[in-house]
Amino acid sequence: MTYGRNFWRQAFERAAKTAAQAALLTVPADMANVLHNGPGVVLSALAGGFLVSLLTSVATAPVGPKDTPSAVATTTP
Repeated sequence: MTYGRNFWRQAFERAAKTAAQAALLTVPADMANVLHNGPGVVLSALAGGFLVSLLTSVATAPVGPKDTPSAVATTTP
């Protein structure tokens, strides 16, 4: 299976969003100081979220619509 440019653009967008969400999870709810956890913890969560999301997009590519990382077909109104 060949992954087109559109697939990779969408997959990287999803991975970047997931990475940001994972990094935010390292911040305690009562403290909004990212440096409290140290940059290693934040970067590890960021990289882990990015990688897992990207691998999920590649794994589900054969299931959904052509040239998208989505596992489900979407309809436009």
